[in-house]
Amino acid sequence: MLEPQSLYNVSSSIRHDPSLRGLPLIAGFTGFVDAGQVVAQVRDELLGTLDHEVLAVFDVDQLIDYRSRRPRITFEQDHLRDYQPPALELRVLQDGLGEKFLFLSGMEPDLQWERFCSAVAQLVSLFEVPLVSWVHSLPMPVPHTRPLGVTVHGNRGDLIEGMGSTWRPTAELQASIGHLLELRLSQSGHDVVGYVVHVPHYLAEAEYPPAAVTALEYLGASIGRVLPTDRLREAGRDVERQIARQVDNSAEVQGVVSSLEKRYDEHSDGARRSLLVKQNMELADAEELGSAVEAFLAGPHAADELAATLDEDAPQSDAAGGESGTSGSTGSGRSGDGAAGDTEDGGKQTGR
Repeated sequence: MLEPQSLYNVSSSIRHDPSLRGLPLIAGFTGFVDAGQVVAQVRDELLGTLDHEVLAVFDVDQLIDYRSRRPRITFEQDHLRDYQPPALELRVLQDGLGEKFLFLSGMEPDLQWERFCSAVAQLVSLFEVPLVSWVHSLPMPVPHTRPLGVTVHGNRGDLIEGMGSTWRPTAELQASIGHLLELRLSQSGHDVVGYVVHVPHYLAEAEYPPAAVTALEYLGASIGRVLPTDRLREAGRDVERQIARQVDNSAEVQGVVSSLEKRYDEHSDGARRSLLVKQNMELADAEELGSAVEAFLAGPHAADELAATLDEDAPQSDAAGGESGTSGSTGSGRSGDGAAGDTEDGGKQTGR
């Protein structure tokens, strides 16, 4: 393997700042499912709200397959402008109380995963990071009318027991760079915790702010920082009103939501465990999960109608064509070759 250190450049102007040592790090990568555009929303909210400075930049030319996930560029009448290159960057941010933390974000690498993980581990050691906390999201057969579930995993038992599920399934699943990074950091003795936000399946392709709020709450609690959620909470209330109108106007959608509520209530029993786990505590396989989703979305057009309504009503961001535009959405690109397919692969994902 090539030298990991040559994969990134650290800002010479701030790398020796003693205030950067011992800060917790949060991470999120677009390109792997990102149901409800949770990771993209978390990134945009943090970088759009908090003061930040670039600490290290990764050489994406060595990591990204441009032909597979083509960057966006604008053609205006007779010229090209606004090329939006992919990026993988480590930044230092300050929360609302002036407390610093590190944030690693960008596209999931297509290539050189082991080298990338080694490079991140070097940065974690260099800046004496006490905890790495990362987040992603998956589409799940759950209703929007119930609290969003979160699956927690890692090597910090206090965080897992305090905020996570009580079940311990064993399953083989498709890996993301976040999973490999968690594994390698854990093997090298670093503390790491991961959060999987469960997004209602019928909202997975739309931007769903309540799921991003949940992600920020868990990340903030794990690293002891006050992360911004006000704008997302307000956006979430707007989305919930849109959903309520759609549900009220469609008996078919009401049936879908009612079925999901019934399953949720039957399986919750007051315990925080994934709805992907069957009564015998085994993890549902891809075929079982796919059948469950199809059964609960029995109305052939109800879920599509609801998601389409949210897409039409939701404001479009110029950032949609950036990192998340080509890969972050479950509806297109490498991360979304069809919602059902993502759910089948992604459902087993939460088994970690």
